[in-house]
Amino acid sequence: MRNKGKIGVLIVNLGTPDSPGRYDVYRYLKQFLLDKRVIDIPWIFRQLLVRGFIAPFRSGSSGKLYQKLWTENGSPLKYYGEILVDGVREQLGPEYVVELAMRYQNPSIDSAIDKLNKHNIHDLIVLPLFPHYASASTGSVHEEVMRIVGKQLAIPNVRIINSFYDNEDLVNVFVKNARKFDLDSYDHIIFSYHGLPQSQLRKTDNCDHCLKQEGCCNNITERNQFCYSAQCHGTSFLIADKLGLDRSDFTISYQSRLGPDPWVQPYTIKVLEELANKGAKRLLVFSPAFVSDCLETIIEISDEYQEEFQEWGGEHIDLVPSLNDDPDWINGVVKMIKKESTIMA
Repeated sequence: MRNKGKIGVLIVNLGTPDSPGRYDVYRYLKQFLLDKRVIDIPWIFRQLLVRGFIAPFRSGSSGKLYQKLWTENGSPLKYYGEILVDGVREQLGPEYVVELAMRYQNPSIDSAIDKLNKHNIHDLIVLPLFPHYASASTGSVHEEVMRIVGKQLAIPNVRIINSFYDNEDLVNVFVKNARKFDLDSYDHIIFSYHGLPQSQLRKTDNCDHCLKQEGCCNNITERNQFCYSAQCHGTSFLIADKLGLDRSDFTISYQSRLGPDPWVQPYTIKVLEELANKGAKRLLVFSPAFVSDCLETIIEISDEYQEEFQEWGGEHIDLVPSLNDDPDWINGVVKMIKKESTIMA
């Protein structure tokens, strides 16, 4: 019999504007891009860049994209997050208290932790919904959670899940979704991940290993265990192996590049152009960096990349759906949380 307080579970995704309106998009972009882990340049230059240029000028165009994304249930990212939390809460039972938070905008991490504390939690398990570790995503959630919890006089046991790129349930759901398509009908398959500046990869490397030789991301080792790109490769290889794909059947690439500095390569948009120039007509795209479909999948891949691909002579891009509200994914999250709570016990 457990005599201690309840176990708090904080499930965190990146965030979404409160509405597709320009002001709400501006607030979201400003909070997101002012995070020093997202744009890691000196404070004064980050303030000038974000407040003076990016947020004011991009809020209008980004707002139009969010309007295309928005559904009767609001933002898909938040909607699927709420379904996930409801399912996890139901399966875990009364010994656990589960809350959803967004790193940027609402519901905030601060408000979610406040709700958890009202239940006198003894342990806190934090699950950032980013399968692959990056300072700009999981690292930012770590820092914000500890900033908030660190102000409390009574601090619970805290355990933060670092990454789950090789999680069996994640892999199996992507495989299941892919099998809904006729894989043999595609000229090529792409695993497209959200990009990161190369400089951020190097800064997380303590072993002088990053980007030193070709293929350095093909295997996870002690030296590159926190490498975002290596973890992305790990997920891709696991999915490909279960689907029986040969390494020549697919390409791993990166999307959503921002700014002039070099990002992790190859860029998805360049891969699309090269494949179209070689005569490819039909492509299947996975986007395993995202546990729920969102702006980067529904709009960037299925809409913008589709248009570009057709201009280069291609015909069609199909997107493998993300994990979304799949019951097997919800079960997988429950298993991750129970594993962590066993370690903390």
